[in-house]
Amino acid sequence: MSRPADPAAAPATLREGLRALGRGLREDRFFQVLLAVAVALALFGPAPLASYPRLVDWATIAALTGLLALTQALDASGALLRLGRWLLRFMATERRAALSLVLAAALLSTVLTNDVALFVVVPLTLGVCRLAGVAATRYVVFEALAVNAGSALTPIGNPQNLFLWQRSGVSFAAFVAQMAPLVGLMMAALLALTALSFRGRPLRAPPPAAAAPLDRPLLAAALLLYGPFLVAADLHHAGWALAVVLGLLLGLRPRVLLALDWGLLLLFVLMFVDLRLLAALPAVQSAIAGLGLGEPRHLYLAGIAASQLVSNVPAAIALAEYSSDWRVMAYGVSVGGFGWMLGSLANLIALRLAGDRKAGLLFHLVAGPFLALATAMGWLLLFGLP
Repeated sequence: MSRPADPAAAPATLREGLRALGRGLREDRFFQVLLAVAVALALFGPAPLASYPRLVDWATIAALTGLLALTQALDASGALLRLGRWLLRFMATERRAALSLVLAAALLSTVLTNDVALFVVVPLTLGVCRLAGVAATRYVVFEALAVNAGSALTPIGNPQNLFLWQRSGVSFAAFVAQMAPLVGLMMAALLALTALSFRGRPLRAPPPAAAAPLDRPLLAAALLLYGPFLVAADLHHAGWALAVVLGLLLGLRPRVLLALDWGLLLLFVLMFVDLRLLAALPAVQSAIAGLGLGEPRHLYLAGIAASQLVSNVPAAIALAEYSSDWRVMAYGVSVGGFGWMLGSLANLIALRLAGDRKAGLLFHLVAGPFLALATAMGWLLLFGLP
């Protein structure tokens, strides 16, 4: 996965944008795998091709598009560059910067959801690292882990929690109380791992420079639209809200829309199609029915395994058809967000925003062992020692 990390690299014309999109898709192996699966299912699967658009969660695609557009507008305005220069005065070392950014990502994810937290923190991280002259990929990888861990705490931290909370009927406080032990252990482990993975080497101060140019109209538009867009998306009006965002940016700064990562949106569309087609196959449904999900231990492990295959949101929705034990399911799909990058859609967003082809390899080197550790933590909290 790759995308331009520097706003200056944004295409200037529609033709350049289409060329960049095609080039990116040709180099994106994950996209090509998803496309091949979709073609195979279209040729040999039972669902007619005309039904494919109904498989896509267009509300999610609209919300993701709007967040991408608003984040791109913030970045293009120059505000994040200025904020990065200010933050570098307080982040004296690589370790302190990493711990600060990981904590910020985790805390934001408890109230803004994991993907929104990434849209705030990752562009800021890229700007800080660009100013300090250090590679941003490791920071972004740990931020992806942070939003997966932090968002598990509250019912509004991620979509699977919201779904399970609504089905459970428990209060907001009761949900948080049940999830707090797992989140506390995961965050303690993640902060310790972060401290060990980043050195205390001083960050290079950016060279003295005049204040970065600030596009005030673009910044004002992005800030004024951010809150209302989130509210509208939460009220299931993401489509109308997206139309407002795109219309305003098209009239104000068309280049912002050309710089969007349209390849990521196509990737998400294909994921919805592939995963829902696969879940509807009789063999898959029969396999799920034979897992003995009435046993909590089986349910917990199934939540982790299913998340690795189809991501934790559809895993939670699928498992809820076979069990009402929301706590075990929440633990399973929360832990399942680690490991393989498909475990959580937030992982894909973070890796895409990183703009580094090596980000996936580094993510799996860190997230794989962390999955094993989180699995053990969740097991001990739910079932105690064997």
